[in-house]
Amino acid sequence: MNIAVPKQIQPGETRVPLTPAVVKKFVDMGVQVQIDPGAGLASAANDQAYLDAGATLSTDGSLWSNANLVITLEPPGLEQAKKIKPDSVLIGLLAPLAQAELIGVLCENKVTSFAMEFLPRISRAQSMDVLSSQASIGGYKAALLAAEHCPKMMPMMITAAGTLAPGRIFVIGAGVAGLQAIATGKRLGAVVEAFDVRSVTKEQIQSLGARSVELPTTGQDDQATGGYAKEQTDEERQKQSALMSRHVIGADAVISTAAVFGKAPPILIPADTVGQMKPGSVIVDLAANIEYGHGNCECTKPGQTYTTDNGVVIIGETNLPTLLPLSASQVYANNMYAFCSEIIEDGHLKLNLDDEIQNTAAITHDGQIVNDMVREAIGS
Repeated sequence: MNIAVPKQIQPGETRVPLTPAVVKKFVDMGVQVQIDPGAGLASAANDQAYLDAGATLSTDGSLWSNANLVITLEPPGLEQAKKIKPDSVLIGLLAPLAQAELIGVLCENKVTSFAMEFLPRISRAQSMDVLSSQASIGGYKAALLAAEHCPKMMPMMITAAGTLAPGRIFVIGAGVAGLQAIATGKRLGAVVEAFDVRSVTKEQIQSLGARSVELPTTGQDDQATGGYAKEQTDEERQKQSALMSRHVIGADAVISTAAVFGKAPPILIPADTVGQMKPGSVIVDLAANIEYGHGNCECTKPGQTYTTDNGVVIIGETNLPTLLPLSASQVYANNMYAFCSEIIEDGHLKLNLDDEIQNTAAITHDGQIVNDMVREAIGS
C-alpha cells in the first residue's frame, strides 16, 4: 500500500503531517510513503531527510491519485479531494462540521475519512489524541506570547534599585492548553491564577503551583461530559463572566482557552471588562475563531494582534502550534502513527468500523456520512 503525505496549502500552515522519523516507522511496517517535495521545509525537515527515511518524492502530480491512505493535517482542497481514488482512506484534522462540500466529494468518491478531532476520550486513544498534543503546544506558546507582549518582567526581582513585583497571569480554562499555560507561566516566575467550570480541575491547577479561583457557579462533572466542558446557559455564562471580571482586571496577562466542542466559543471577557484593564495588560485568546468572529473575549479579532484604545494588547492568533512547527509536527506525526497502527496490518489496510476508536472518528464510508453530528450539521 502507498501512503501519501501532501504539502499543506492553507496560508500560514507550517506543520507537516509526518516527520522523517515517523516515515521510517511506516516504511519498516512494509508500506510505501510518498511525499510532496518541500512538504517539511517549514518544520525543519528537508527532502533529503525524507529520502533517507525511505520515502519517495512525488514529482509527477500523482500523489493524491496513487495513494491508498492520505495523511493530511488541515482539510484538503476540493480539487485535491477529487483526485483521491475510490475506497482509499483520508486521515487528518478535517473540520467536517464546516466542510459540507468536502464531505460531499468524499462521499461521491467513496473515500473513508477519519477526523482526528472526533476521537473518543478513552485511555486507548490517548496516544492518538491530536487535539491534546496540539493544545499543549498552544498553551505553552500562549504563555510565552503573554510574557513577550507584557511590558513588565514575569518573575519577582530583588535589585539594589528596588524590588520588582512578579507578573500576574490569569488562565481561563484548565484543559490541556490551560494547564500547559499555567505550568509555563509558573516556570517564567509569574503568580498564576486559573479558573475552570469543571470541578475536577481544582487539584490539577493546584498541583502546578497556581491558585484555583472558585466561583459560585454551577460546577460540571468532568466524567459526565466526556472530558469536555459543556455549553453553559446564557445566565450561567453572564454570572461567571461578572464574577471573573475582577481577576481579569487585576491580571497583567490573561490566557483564555475555554471552548465547547462544535460550538461557538463563549464570550467570558466582555468589552466593558477590557475597558477596565490596566494599560499594558495582555489577553491571549486561544479560543479565537474566524468562523464565529470572536473568541472568549468580545474584543478579540481572530487572526490579528492589536492594541485597544486603553492600551490592552489582544492576541487573536488562531493556530498557535504553527509557531512551533518542529515540535507540533513531531507530536502530530506520532499521533498519526498510533492511529494508523490500528488500521494497518501486515502492510495492508484493515478497517474495522465496529471498533470504538474507528467508529467514533469515522466521518464518511462507502459513499455515506456515518457520523451523526456531521450529518445533522450539513443537512445530509
